[in-house]
Amino acid sequence: MRAVYIEAKERTVVRRAEVPVPGPGEVRLRVEYVGICGSDLHYYFEGANGEFVVREPLIPGHELSGRVDLDPGGLLAQGTAVTVHPARFGTPVEAYADEPHLWAGGSYLGSASTWPHTQGSMAEYLVVEREMVRVLPEGLPVRRAVLAEPLAVALHGVSKAGDLAGARVLVTGSGPIGLLSVAAARAAGAAEIASTDVLPGPLERAAAQGADRTVDVSREPVPENAFDVVLECSGVPASISAALTAARPAGTVVQVGMVPNETRPVNLAPFIAKELRFFGTFRFKDEIGAAVQLLAERPEIEQVITHEFTVDDPAAAFAAARDSQASGKVIVAL
Repeated sequence: MRAVYIEAKERTVVRRAEVPVPGPGEVRLRVEYVGICGSDLHYYFEGANGEFVVREPLIPGHELSGRVDLDPGGLLAQGTAVTVHPARFGTPVEAYADEPHLWAGGSYLGSASTWPHTQGSMAEYLVVEREMVRVLPEGLPVRRAVLAEPLAVALHGVSKAGDLAGARVLVTGSGPIGLLSVAAARAAGAAEIASTDVLPGPLERAAAQGADRTVDVSREPVPENAFDVVLECSGVPASISAALTAARPAGTVVQVGMVPNETRPVNLAPFIAKELRFFGTFRFKDEIGAAVQLLAERPEIEQVITHEFTVDDPAAAFAAARDSQASGKVIVAL
């Protein structure tokens, strides 16, 4: 089979590898599509994602869809359309037993956080545990289903905010996660959704996903005290400070966008003065099932995908995904 390997900073290679053989309780998938995520960009352009350095050739990719190729247990028929929950959870902790995505010792597809690295899905075949597989409902195209994992991230962020029915919601940052957060907030019944960015391309895509208003924060400030809930999806310190300012007193801010593990300046005065609720959110628990259902119900979410590349030119795919003005979600077809 062909697989894409990140060998070092800005160095990828497509080479042949052995087709993996599933063991007991495992399923082999024929991967058809893989989405490029922010962590994949860090691994490619920097050779590391935060403290996790590429120390051996790493197959990237944790957003995927495809079809069952072989289930030795006979439970899933060959050709069944699927996506995958990319996490293997770690050691249970009684204090937060219902939050397995926060347990230590787990792993995630396409990650250098473990040794050996946990190889990802940018390969023609992938073996995973059967419980990681999610069967697609009839009518949901395999291509659209590649969005299930990042949409689950957005849905998890929305879930931290509580009931959004009738709420005024601000989404800061209109990259792929921001766009999917707009879709998730709309599905949750938000009455009004505004989206911010510093580029016109992302703002146009946010409007297409259901944002009632877009704000170019390079030209105008975000309204103060105007939103019941803010979903902060950029991870930029200035945007985090603006999110705290934009939330109404006793409102809620959910930090969906990832930030580096380092000290950065954020103005906490509005957080204190308005007694805001400020939640962190990390990946997701089990929202991928809801993501699959929402993708089936709302075909327009597929518009988040702006570029599709073949596996023959991964460098071009990474370059396109880095260009946030031109691209939303970039996918690779295998």
